[in-house]
Amino acid sequence: MSTTTSQATRSKQIELASRPNGKPSAENFKQTTVEISPIRDGEFLVRNEWMSVDPYMRGRMKEGDSYVPAFELDSPLEGGCIGKVVASRNEEFKEGDYVLAHFGWREYWKSNGEGVNPIDPELAPVQAYLGALGMTGMTAWVGLNKIAKPKPGSTVFVSAASGAVGSIVCQLAKANGCRVIGSAGKAEKIRWLQEKAGIDAVINYKQSSDLGGDLRKHAPEGVDVYFDNVGGEHLEAAIDVMNDFGVCVECGMISTYNATEPPTAPRNLFKVIAKRIRMQGFIVRDHMEAQNEFIADMAPLIKADKIIWEETVSEGLENAPSAFIGLFDGDNLGKSLVRL
Repeated sequence: MSTTTSQATRSKQIELASRPNGKPSAENFKQTTVEISPIRDGEFLVRNEWMSVDPYMRGRMKEGDSYVPAFELDSPLEGGCIGKVVASRNEEFKEGDYVLAHFGWREYWKSNGEGVNPIDPELAPVQAYLGALGMTGMTAWVGLNKIAKPKPGSTVFVSAASGAVGSIVCQLAKANGCRVIGSAGKAEKIRWLQEKAGIDAVINYKQSSDLGGDLRKHAPEGVDVYFDNVGGEHLEAAIDVMNDFGVCVECGMISTYNATEPPTAPRNLFKVIAKRIRMQGFIVRDHMEAQNEFIADMAPLIKADKIIWEETVSEGLENAPSAFIGLFDGDNLGKSLVRL
């Protein structure tokens, strides 16, 4: 049996102080310190080393539930985290084990093991289980392989292509023999997509006055699959250029998350009928039965350097709010992480 502790543990945590109106600001967050009671039989204590900040968390800051419950005010936020077991009275989780859970935005937490998964630090750096080998990678894999199902030679358009999910989608599509077009808004992101991810074309959407026209230039024979992380004008452009019987995989719509009024675009949804386009939203949690298949597919691609990834790392729990806010300014290349 691992080390036990009979003392309470002081733990810093980030709480939601108020609900954002529009883009979140530092005033919407606060840091507090709490005491975690000593572990009992069957429990273990974890010290977080890494946590993830993700765009979907913005939806949980609104009042009212969507597909996940809203964050509560004056309570710690939640999100993916990697931590090390520092004390245990549970036979399944030993001191020194690394675990993946959903108790981010805090230094310490205790558990009886429910919803906590041990990870293998030998397979990849532990933080990769929050990215390419975690829900981020699985989101990309499910959306592309289970929903879009592109054939070799298909043209795939990916918005937010240098982001955590988009960058994996691009590389999976290339590994499947597809032609891949991405969109990004900064020069360094465009270079990475061209030079590291090796995709076929990139649109700088911030410099584009006609997104649909620019997309058509790169896809003169049309788009077969659109992997949507942005919504709005990107979705409108994709529908315009989409081939008959194309697929729009609706993963995220970051352009609308901070909107205080309903977005105008897409204004051409009627084309979904004429082109017989399939649009399907998805949530990766609905596909957890495929997790072993996902790992089996991804591991050899990573080993062969066909899947690489970037991380934007912020240091310290106190910087988690700014790392999260930075997602909406496009500050991150690849996965945005906080190292505690």
